[in-house]
Amino acid sequence: MNNFFKIIVITLISGFTFSQEQEKPMPAIDILKKYQNVRDFTISKNQDEIYFTIQNPSEERAVIAVIKKKKKRWSEPEMTSFSGNFRNIEPFLTQDGLRLYFASNRPINDTTTNAKDYDIWYVERKDLKSKWSKPINIGAPVNSSNNEFYPCVTLNGNLYFTSDAIKTLGKDDILVCKWDGKQYIEPKNLGMNINSTGYEFNAFVSPNEEFIIYTCYGRPDGLGSGDLYISYKNNKGNWDTAKNLGAEINSKQMDYCPFYDTTTQTLYFTSKRMIVIDKIFTNLKEFETEISSYENGFSRIYKYQIKL
Repeated sequence: MNNFFKIIVITLISGFTFSQEQEKPMPAIDILKKYQNVRDFTISKNQDEIYFTIQNPSEERAVIAVIKKKKKRWSEPEMTSFSGNFRNIEPFLTQDGLRLYFASNRPINDTTTNAKDYDIWYVERKDLKSKWSKPINIGAPVNSSNNEFYPCVTLNGNLYFTSDAIKTLGKDDILVCKWDGKQYIEPKNLGMNINSTGYEFNAFVSPNEEFIIYTCYGRPDGLGSGDLYISYKNNKGNWDTAKNLGAEINSKQMDYCPFYDTTTQTLYFTSKRMIVIDKIFTNLKEFETEISSYENGFSRIYKYQIKL
């Protein structure tokens, strides 16, 4: 099947359109290429702030960093004021840019220095030029004695996140705490069209809750590890059965941490993809070039133009 008809078939079946100009995912931002273990991505609506996570090679420590666009150029990354201790990961910036959610294993207060389970936290600011507040634990019913990860907040205030709590169908699942105008109500599992008895995690939900993109691990229709899947909300307000985004985006390695920029129609995601060339190396330089490529199995951030 040639590429043109393949794109038409995918569009009719899945509801999304791959770019005919971009053949494969590309490095997200040039300035991030120097980091060999980065993940997570969120960009401001004005396209002038990006938050992401930098990890040490063994991933015991992680900080949230920021780059800012000045005179059409991205600044050098800086660690955020609320990072530097414990593991702070998975930032999500709200549409107005005044609140940033993230996951952390930091203690609830300063009376202890021991790490705890992962909770959802946030920082806030008065305006886009102000400094971030000290981290605030969002509390119950979102957080529990189990782990909560990867927050995503829609325009109506609903909070989607990953949890390994007792409300899951098996292992990690995607849950939602709906905002009733005053407070969050008890978390609800998104059900079998999204979750399974296996692992589902790291969900991005579009601002108007039209679609959800997230990672499913080890499914029969997967490419080998964790793949990105998409589900659309139907006219009854329910999520349809999730579909694999396919080999145009996914790899045989872990693909996760999605973020979709509705302004530019760009999907950003983290991947540990690796291009393995099945050949005999004749010298060390040739081998070093191969293992130093961007797609070398390290955690990197990619982008792909796609209309959803």
